[in-house]
Amino acid sequence: MAAPAGDPPRDPGLQPERTRLAWRRTTLAFAVAALLAGREAALHGVSPAWLLGLALCAAAWLAFTAAAQRRIGALDAGRPAPLSPRAAAWAVACVLALAAAGSLLVLLGPR
Repeated sequence: MAAPAGDPPRDPGLQPERTRLAWRRTTLAFAVAALLAGREAALHGVSPAWLLGLALCAAAWLAFTAAAQRRIGALDAGRPAPLSPRAAAWAVACVLALAAAGSLLVLLGPR
């Protein structure tokens, strides 16, 4: 694949593979955090606030997984366009939602 005019030729080294693995690793970390929250709920029971936190964890994980799959697909198709501000904001919103849900679960957890 030829580089667009004005762009330096792309080194096809391991950078795309590292990027793909980073997206996968982050998605896995999201899944582990959501599963640990679910495990905690199964061990100690749930309240309505806990259910809200668990639902927020699951929604954030699903949304981030969709964004990661879209980006990995773009990497597989060749040289992807830079990550758009909208996509970056979406990924950041997912991370913040998971942090908020985790904080909620910790604050409302059993004492």
